[in-house]
Amino acid sequence: MITREKLIEKYLSYFESQGHKKIFSVPIIPENDPTVLFTTAGMQPLVPYFLGQKHPLGKRLINIQKCLRTVDINEVGDTYHHTCFEMIGNWSLGDYWKKDAIRYTFEFLTKKLNIPIEKLAITCFAGNKDAKKDEESAKIWESLGISEKRIAFLKENWWGPAGITGPCGSNTEIFYWKPETPAPEIFNPKDEENWVEIGNDVLMEFNKNKKGEFTELSQKNIDFGGGTERILAALNNLDDNYLAEIWQPLIKIIEKLSNKSYKGNEKTMRIIADHIKASTFIIGDGVVPGNSEQGYVLRRLIRRAIRYSKNLEIPKDTDITTPLVEATIKIYKNTYPELEKNKQKIIDELNKEEDKFEKTLDKGLKIFEKLSTKDISGKDAFLLYQSYGFPIEITEELANEKNIKIDTEDFKKELKKHQELSQTASAGMFKSGLADNSEQTTKLHTAAHLLLAALKIVLNDNNIHQKGSNITPERLRLDFNFDRKLTDEEKEKIENLVNEKINDEIIIEREEMSPKEAKENGATGIFDGKYPDIVSVYTVKNFSKEICTGPHVKNTKDIGKFKIKKEQSSSSGVRRIKAILE
Repeated sequence: MITREKLIEKYLSYFESQGHKKIFSVPIIPENDPTVLFTTAGMQPLVPYFLGQKHPLGKRLINIQKCLRTVDINEVGDTYHHTCFEMIGNWSLGDYWKKDAIRYTFEFLTKKLNIPIEKLAITCFAGNKDAKKDEESAKIWESLGISEKRIAFLKENWWGPAGITGPCGSNTEIFYWKPETPAPEIFNPKDEENWVEIGNDVLMEFNKNKKGEFTELSQKNIDFGGGTERILAALNNLDDNYLAEIWQPLIKIIEKLSNKSYKGNEKTMRIIADHIKASTFIIGDGVVPGNSEQGYVLRRLIRRAIRYSKNLEIPKDTDITTPLVEATIKIYKNTYPELEKNKQKIIDELNKEEDKFEKTLDKGLKIFEKLSTKDISGKDAFLLYQSYGFPIEITEELANEKNIKIDTEDFKKELKKHQELSQTASAGMFKSGLADNSEQTTKLHTAAHLLLAALKIVLNDNNIHQKGSNITPERLRLDFNFDRKLTDEEKEKIENLVNEKINDEIIIEREEMSPKEAKENGATGIFDGKYPDIVSVYTVKNFSKEICTGPHVKNTKDIGKFKIKKEQSSSSGVRRIKAILE
């Protein structure tokens, strides 16, 4: 059996031998990127570098990234979809292009992992009004030994951008034939049951602007991503990802708790295992269940897992979550030490949410049974949401099982009357993000550095650190650790100090150094986190020095007038400031 650790070791070893430098996995909750609720791909934090910003480690990068995608929640339960997964990724930032990218992918899969070439098939971009048909990639695959009959051209082979704007381009995907029977001579990409995508080379050469126009990037980039779960299944000749060693400990726990076999209960057990694993990672990065944004997705995952546990007749007083959390942490703790560090918090939050939902679940299911003799109105769906804690998606699922409809539009109206719920929680799309790099976003990002430094000075507390940020072209939002509300006088002093530094017209300097040197030079950062060997440090002389990836203005005078609009509690021991530039 090929283990996850062995796969990762082989991947890193091969690409490091090809001149790639390892970067570390970023949190599953993106910083400074309101485009998405979660880190959905390894390339997401690298957007500024695709646009031309220099990376401290050079032009060839590699990593293993924890990711979460909400778009596939309803697909989870089959053999190969997951909400939380690991992506192996390698990137070229204006260095090698199609020929080398495809060759590296092919050599890794066939020479290092020994996947038989006769089990592989390829898709390439069919072309559209914005970009031509990618016959070049197809010819490269053919030169490596892939049969022309195993290459399909698809219009949907276009990746990105991650948000509304940003780098994007055509892609070429690699598919693996799952069954033990010989693969058909001619590749049919619609045969999704047997052909599973295991990797994807994105050929990033365009930038999409706010008008929807595509312009050529100043540099051509390569972005390869592959799912470790799917590749592991392929390497071990498994037609079900959940039979791999990274899932079996969780499946066996569910079998024990339910006193039922995986065989015959596959869908239910997969959903429970997937959702609790995903919840473990989300809470491990600081999110708690709530009614908006990431907290809403987390609540939905936990409650969906608990609802499905009813199908297995697991006793109501059984602690489902704790043993699954412990098993997940045991598998991943060496790669993601934050899981072990936050173990008790993860268990506590899951248990709280489990207990909360268990109290109303049975009553809510009984109410649903009474309502489900006919189509369900928006008011009734809202009753299940507000009084019994049913996310609308759970009610929709139950309704689908009974072939009845829900008036979701009326539900939204009812919801709007009572509380604000982010309707983007599932789609995860906001106004802009790292790809924006607009003049206003750049100014606000730099202002956030000045704000953090001003907080430390005015509040006389050098232990204040950034706990999260969210920047759009309209405003900045900064979360920081502090145990009380700021006074009006303190807010005024902070605001004045930031504007004083803006008016001082200070040049902002960027240097590259090791994290150790950065710390010794007084730079702020999360030094118990994972940094690459070389980092960028931005300095506002005699005021602020931070490890950061940017973007930043050249001089503080370029920022404009800083104004604090609101200061409030974010969570226990964490305050939040929202500010604008006038």
